[in-house]
Amino acid sequence: MQPTDTPPPPLPRHRPLLDPAAEYGRWITDRPLARITLWGDTHPWLVTRHEDARAVLGDPRFSARNVRPGFPGLQPTPPPPTPGQLFAMDPPDHTRLRRMLIPEFAFRRVEQLRPAVRRITGELLDGLVEKGRPADLVEHFTLPLPLLVICELLGVPYADREFIHRHAAAFATVTAGPEAMRAGWAALFGYLQELLAAKSREPGDDLMSKLAVERVATGEATAAEAAGLLVQLLIAGHETTASMLSLGVVALLRHPDQLAALRADDTLVPGAVEELLRYLTVVHIGLRRIATEDVEIGGVTVRAGEGVVVALQSANRDPAVFGDPDTLDLTRDAGRHLAFGHGLHHCLGQSLARAELQTALPMLFDRLPGLRLAGPPPERHAFEGRAIHGVSELAVTW
Repeated sequence: MQPTDTPPPPLPRHRPLLDPAAEYGRWITDRPLARITLWGDTHPWLVTRHEDARAVLGDPRFSARNVRPGFPGLQPTPPPPTPGQLFAMDPPDHTRLRRMLIPEFAFRRVEQLRPAVRRITGELLDGLVEKGRPADLVEHFTLPLPLLVICELLGVPYADREFIHRHAAAFATVTAGPEAMRAGWAALFGYLQELLAAKSREPGDDLMSKLAVERVATGEATAAEAAGLLVQLLIAGHETTASMLSLGVVALLRHPDQLAALRADDTLVPGAVEELLRYLTVVHIGLRRIATEDVEIGGVTVRAGEGVVVALQSANRDPAVFGDPDTLDLTRDAGRHLAFGHGLHHCLGQSLARAELQTALPMLFDRLPGLRLAGPPPERHAFEGRAIHGVSELAVTW
């Protein structure tokens, strides 16, 4: 780009509570693959169409390694290499480490966890009712539920939840600057390294103990790699599901016809969760890649060394794939959504997230049939500067 050229439009950082940023509705038709500005003179390609998003995410010529020169980072300063960051790895290391976790997140294992999810959900609802009306649903339900579940799975003491959430939130913030993100990661990394060492001495029946005994002690993974994996699981295992639960409640309350249909027919629950995942798409900033060789996407050649940002929230509202995409329709077949990504890096914990959403939402509305929003509109508490879209508070009564 010449200095006199008009820079491409910026990547949208703000969005309405339940919808994608308004720009995507125009761009998916007018400029489905075009340059955008991340910061300064960084101008990666933005992918907005469903077909192109699948093509990029499924093509091994697009690397996820965020330390590659030219990678479309969210900050001007490239992050230091961090062990165990699956989302920023390519094969063979990605394959080696991901394989260690697959059994713990397989469908059969997650089905075994469903009774625990129901128990935790019921206990939280008991506490919510006991506290009385009105209540902050985020504080008392949507945030602690996935955090309790992932802590139980990993073997992390839930008593440390405030420490965990504080540092996980700092790492997930994209406007706080690289130092805050690194500090959040470092705090969790150090905490989990110590816990991992303790588990190696006194193992239990949890994922962290299995990593310590079966992977680290055998030399298949280093202690640093295992701790890095656990940090990622802890962050991803509660931030995204907590946001989906909160926004899912808002979406259903603002679409009473859809909520009534869901409450009348519990067979709709699995499909309704898929539609909510498509409709809300809480991954806000997008998935980022860099081309390792020239690749043609949607009739455009992306050159080796050029960055790409895949806008999942746009791809999931693509009218070429989802008819009337801006309408929430719980009877829709939304199975092709990309809320969990696609390809090599598709979300490892998607079965667990589905189990939590399929359990928590029906139980919440069954226990509190008169649930409704209270206080100021939840838009007031929408996250700003977060890679994951959601709300920090959600006042409700019943």
